[in-house]
Amino acid sequence: MFQILIVCMGNICRSPMAQSVMQADVARRGLAHAVQVDSAGTYAGHQGEKPDRRAVALAKSRGYAQIEKLRARRVREEDFLRFDLILVMDDLNMDRMRFACPREHQHKLHLFLEYAGVQGMREVPDPYRGSAQDFEQVLALCEQGSEGVLNRVASALP
Repeated sequence: MFQILIVCMGNICRSPMAQSVMQADVARRGLAHAVQVDSAGTYAGHQGEKPDRRAVALAKSRGYAQIEKLRARRVREEDFLRFDLILVMDDLNMDRMRFACPREHQHKLHLFLEYAGVQGMREVPDPYRGSAQDFEQVLALCEQGSEGVLNRVASALP
């Protein structure tokens, strides 16, 4: 089983949206037997909380109902061993992940958009203090990114 972890700061906006999108894409592609997706945050302040209500409403309106079942959690030490690929939403959280990640697992860390091959943007912006349009932009980036990530992952599966 190939395991992907998606990481943002609080695990209530970007990473749960990306997780929900990617889980739907995994199911649509018939890869549920081969690929698992999870999400976490570098900050523990929202641990156990549901995703942001704006993220939930938007994701559900686009058919990603799985987001309602998710709960925020902080990245754990064992995540670096467990996951095959760790996709981070922005440079700030990438710095935090590089600091926490043991040397032998550093190769698993990538920026979500760069790994996905999305051109023109390096980071998924944090919509938490933003508008509905900011959440729309993030969901669109998650959809585009998920497609790119799963194309790469599927081509490498046995």
